[in-house]
Amino acid sequence: MNKQLPKDFLWGNSVSSMQTEGGWNEGGKGMSVYDIREATEFASDWKVANDNYHDYETDFDFLKDLGMNCYRFQISWSRVNPNGDGDFNEEGITYYSNLIDALIDRGIEPMICLYHFDMPLHLAEQYNGFLSKHVMKAFVDFGVEMVKRFGDRVKYWITFNEQNLFHVPEAFRISGYLKGEQTIEELYQISHNVMMAHVGVANYIHEQTDCLIGGMLAYSENYPASSKPKDILYARKWDEFVNFNLLDAFVHGRYSKEVMTYVENHQIDMKATSEELKELKKLKSDFLSFSYYASSTINSDLVDPKTPVNFMMKEGKQKNPHLESTEWDWQIDPLGFRDVMNKLYQRYQLPVFPIENGIGVKEEWDGEHEIDDQYRIDYHRAHLQAMKDAMFEDGVETIGYLGWGLIDILSSQGDMRKRYGVVYVNRDNHDLKDMKRVPKKSYWWLKKVINSNGEDLE
Repeated sequence: MNKQLPKDFLWGNSVSSMQTEGGWNEGGKGMSVYDIREATEFASDWKVANDNYHDYETDFDFLKDLGMNCYRFQISWSRVNPNGDGDFNEEGITYYSNLIDALIDRGIEPMICLYHFDMPLHLAEQYNGFLSKHVMKAFVDFGVEMVKRFGDRVKYWITFNEQNLFHVPEAFRISGYLKGEQTIEELYQISHNVMMAHVGVANYIHEQTDCLIGGMLAYSENYPASSKPKDILYARKWDEFVNFNLLDAFVHGRYSKEVMTYVENHQIDMKATSEELKELKKLKSDFLSFSYYASSTINSDLVDPKTPVNFMMKEGKQKNPHLESTEWDWQIDPLGFRDVMNKLYQRYQLPVFPIENGIGVKEEWDGEHEIDDQYRIDYHRAHLQAMKDAMFEDGVETIGYLGWGLIDILSSQGDMRKRYGVVYVNRDNHDLKDMKRVPKKSYWWLKKVINSNGEDLE
């Protein structure tokens, strides 16, 4: 059996625009929903982030030194189209064009994500985000234009970061939705509009280009809390409604039969037109990508029987006594990572691409000594071994492995205390300090791993 990773295996890093760029009001950028969020005790504002708008070269040099050959970044919709549905901003487009060239010059494959929750403020305020068909169509126009501009240099594309989050209550926070009752019907309308926005871009890519595109999920393994049949039922239903429903659409061009039966039985109006479902049938994916950080557990006894499946984890989540947890209560589970890879590949037979994985920890630098983050080494080693086991023992075809925020960035909640990087960025939530980049102990370990193409994990 060949135990070597493919020679073209992609090693890299993933980020979002609002967590890295800064430059919130420069270069013709319009306002996004993040630009009006104020700092709190444990969260920064989003105005500076890592200041990559003014200097991404320094961070890219670290990626090159590590030996990385892939970088997944996000195009800020409001930077290239200030209102989201108006004229395109050539200065913003030039910024990303130069960024792509800087990656290619370093031998790093660019990968583009089009939406990471930073809805243009105009579209949120005027149309309530992805609850609106207008916003869905505006996104397709934005996505197609970006493919036209960059498709000659960028091979790998995804539309939405963690698209299954639009199928759970988190959707009302990340979709540009500003007002409403947050009903189950609105949730299904948002999730369908987001899917059709993906369809519009993906079908264009497959009809007009040689680029590759796949769907992306936040895939947390979700275990039943016990061997009780009802716990097992709830865990399975969660997987079907939140994960397989999207995957069936990404691969087969249709929603899950179980989910659509639920929609029909509960008279949920998704506002799905016959023309949209016809376009959905054309959808295909070149790969399936996902983020993975931790696993969860569901206890059916904690869930009200009337609670919709998509809302069950708000009530039923329970700590798994068999796993260690981070200080943020994320449970570390590399075997869950292996299982998710198998769920994706064995059912759909498409290459899988884990494009986010990492551990967030509170860290401080004393200004002199290297940060000893052995816990991060242990985390990534265990997950890389689980990935290799999925590949070599289970036969899972895998494109690459991208860590999340491997140069410290603001967390998804804007909290700089929660650090994922192998490179420390010297700032905190309310003091930018000197923004110096400082490699941690894990930096040198990861460099060795990449240079051995994953063979040496010690």
